[in-house]
Amino acid sequence: MAYAAFRSIGAYVPSKILSNEELSKMVDTSDEWITKRTGIKERHIAAADEFTSDMGAKAAKLAIERSGLKKSEIDMIVCATISPDYFCMPSTATIISTKLGLGNITAFDISAACTGFVYILSIAKAFIESGMKKNILIVGAEKLSAITDYSDRGTCILFGDGAGAAVISATENKEEAIIDIHTGSDGEFADLLMTPNGGSGSAHDALEQEATSCFMQMRGNETFKVAVKTLTKDVIDILRENSIQSSDIKHFVPHQANYRIIKAVGDALKLKDEQVVLTVEKYGNTSGASIPMAINDIYESGRLQAGELMLLDAFGGGLTWGSALVPFAPFKK
Repeated sequence: MAYAAFRSIGAYVPSKILSNEELSKMVDTSDEWITKRTGIKERHIAAADEFTSDMGAKAAKLAIERSGLKKSEIDMIVCATISPDYFCMPSTATIISTKLGLGNITAFDISAACTGFVYILSIAKAFIESGMKKNILIVGAEKLSAITDYSDRGTCILFGDGAGAAVISATENKEEAIIDIHTGSDGEFADLLMTPNGGSGSAHDALEQEATSCFMQMRGNETFKVAVKTLTKDVIDILRENSIQSSDIKHFVPHQANYRIIKAVGDALKLKDEQVVLTVEKYGNTSGASIPMAINDIYESGRLQAGELMLLDAFGGGLTWGSALVPFAPFKK
């Protein structure tokens, strides 16, 4: 039987940094206010001519190089993004594929907001375990600055740009296999976090309205409450169903949306500080890129070693949520 293994990780962040101090000159806020409520100190912002596909391609190139595979061995690419290069088509995945020179392979995008990386991980697992594909590149890439209203204090303090990518490959070794993935959604809460304009749900004349209707809008307090409750239940469930204790988790890698959410879930699981991966302070919320960027941080710092178990956990617009139990399983050299 074929199993799916998490082989490598890569990430990219733009060079420009937008600090809390700079934001305080744009809207009525302060470093103290932002830090206390979110844990964020700064976020990276893509250049005007730097697109989601550019960042995704750079992260993906690094993930492929670290995997030890040849580009010709990649047979599928899936991209999670809510800030694609183009509305509807072509998909950002096809553009990334071309920029990498991957050739004639399966490529498509999915939209699951901040849960996107967990969703595409589940897709890769299913394709590999079915025998349809062998080496899949999954990419979470976002240029959220393009859909952020920088006059809205409730959202502009949160979001940044960046990309993360991983290679998921077939293995016959069950010890290397992704253990389990949960995904879920509830459209009843769709209005808590959304971009209300620009799709078929909007009348054509609505597109003539102010541009802010195509930016992200969020009801922050309500989203916070639902996120903590949903994420806590989901991670407790996935651990219980797989007979795994929280002490068995080497790295808890949550979506980096808000430090208070991360702490609430970590406390509910009775996780130690050293188990919890935190990057929200320097990157902010990068939606579908958040989790792979965080994994890349612990990899590049030497904290992620072969065989160590990661618990991934995410929540996003839709509303969507997901969790995954993933051993880090690089190819043996």
